[in-house]
Amino acid sequence: MPQNDEKLIKEILKGNESAMEILVKRHYDLVHSYIYRVTNDYNISYDITQDVFIKMMKNIDKYNLENGKFKNWLLKIAVNTTKDYFKSSTYKQRVENCDIENHQIEDTSNVIDIISKKEEAIKIKESIENLPNLQREAILLKYYNDLKIKEISNITGDNENTIKSRLFNGIRNLKKLLGGDIFEEESQYTQTKM
Repeated sequence: MPQNDEKLIKEILKGNESAMEILVKRHYDLVHSYIYRVTNDYNISYDITQDVFIKMMKNIDKYNLENGKFKNWLLKIAVNTTKDYFKSSTYKQRVENCDIENHQIEDTSNVIDIISKKEEAIKIKESIENLPNLQREAILLKYYNDLKIKEISNITGDNENTIKSRLFNGIRNLKKLLGGDIFEEESQYTQTKM
């Protein structure tokens, strides 16, 4: 029977390395996918993910169950580590040296709706990338990581009304960028849950 995160953490604090391995494997995809969506670079997201888990291992003794779920504590480390990356000289140098990528669909032999879906996915991804950082962060945590507003608030350290505002404005900006009603149902759903 799989152990919950808290039992694994107790085992880790006793020196059980296999418990650490289980905990990392359990949450790796969650952390990596969040970071990848923020950075839009597989290699960079891999490096930052490694940094997150190193920080997690060094600070596992500071995790307190009373402060919320382990997953949220780990995502808070991921959010902060990603913010640190964007502030770093490595990132700034990379941006200066980087050429703008052309997004092309290589496989033109596919069926038209596959191409259409691919184009739509690229457009949504690019639109999310063009949002202000705080709105993008809130949208990724809410819709890609399925977190509640209170959980996002705990992770980012911002109050719930601020998170709600970022989500509302982010969805409004996505509508403008996408030119329409793709997110109409989503925003109505968000406003009713707020």
